[in-house]
Amino acid sequence: MPRTRPPSPAEFRRQIVELVRAGCDPTDLAREFEPSAQAIRSWVAQADRTEDRREAKAETLTTAEREEPRIRLGR
Repeated sequence: MPRTRPPSPAEFRRQIVELVRAGCDPTDLAREFEPSAQAIRSWVAQADRTEDRREAKAETLTTAEREEPRIRLGR
């Protein structure tokens, strides 16, 4: 059975997100603190969505943009 950990406190997650936004690498933060690099990336992505920070990830498509290729292909 896989190990599970209790969720990290919200304040801790917020501080890690701020460190990533300040330029720290999630992999380096994962080595120094407990969460995995993927968990840290997920926290940043969630914070970006919550705070409507689309400029942080410009390659993210809107729903209409995702649907456009399907419309052209007739799907």
